[in-house]
Amino acid sequence: MSSSERVPVSVGGLLYVVATPIGNLDDLSERARQVLAGADLVAAEDTRHSGRLLQHLGLSKPMLALHDHNERGRVSRVLEALSAGQTVALVSDAGTPLVSDPGYIVVREARAAGFKVSPIPGACALVAGLSAAGLPTDQFLFAGFLPAKRAGRKSTLESFRRQSATLVFYESPHRITDLMEDVVDVFGAERECVLGRELTKTFETFYSGAAAEVLAELQADPHGSRGEFVVMVRGAADVPSVEASVDADKLLALLVKELPVKTAAKIVADVSGLSKNDLYQRALGLRDN
Repeated sequence: MSSSERVPVSVGGLLYVVATPIGNLDDLSERARQVLAGADLVAAEDTRHSGRLLQHLGLSKPMLALHDHNERGRVSRVLEALSAGQTVALVSDAGTPLVSDPGYIVVREARAAGFKVSPIPGACALVAGLSAAGLPTDQFLFAGFLPAKRAGRKSTLESFRRQSATLVFYESPHRITDLMEDVVDVFGAERECVLGRELTKTFETFYSGAAAEVLAELQADPHGSRGEFVVMVRGAADVPSVEASVDADKLLALLVKELPVKTAAKIVADVSGLSKNDLYQRALGLRDN
């Protein structure tokens, strides 16, 4: 789009959803700069963090803290500003608001009240990661942050076991090794994975290969537990239906006679593509009977 075709900053009664850099400040678009400069109010996930961005841009703006713990209570303040004809810019700490960040409630309520909501595109960690991962991107499933506790995390991964689309997760540095151990356990040591760490920042790093190899590389890297991660897992290959290929209960019944229940369930899960947790429960019932 040429400068003569650039959409001007709207005046009044408009909510802008503004993507901000995920690391490199030069990734902020010129349009985002214009919108922030023209905003009457900036609704920010962390006013201190976003305040530094505004200071970098030479801007001083009224700010409203709007995060996961207070969003419902701050909706009325945003709607009041919009009703008064003001322009509000919604920003998160990094990347595109609402993508594993606050803002959904405010955007929904603003639209329901009849106000225009306009996106200002820019950096997004999941898109940045996928663009450089070398994994299929014709279909992908973004699941954000997985449960913090191992049982919940593994259960969620099990639900994605037969998903053919590329899987994308976010993870924090203190849980990344645990997550990759679970990926190896649930999807298998050979499932292709790519991790993007500190994307667009000085120490940007990609780890890629079979899941077990990526885990080993991560553990060997002294910086492997630092920074934020985008975790990308190649989708499952087409798996024949269980009904057409194997009688899971029959196979379980044979295996539990010779093997521990957990081992039997894992073998049948590998063969059939069914959930290991579900098969474990079935195996317990077969053993008891």
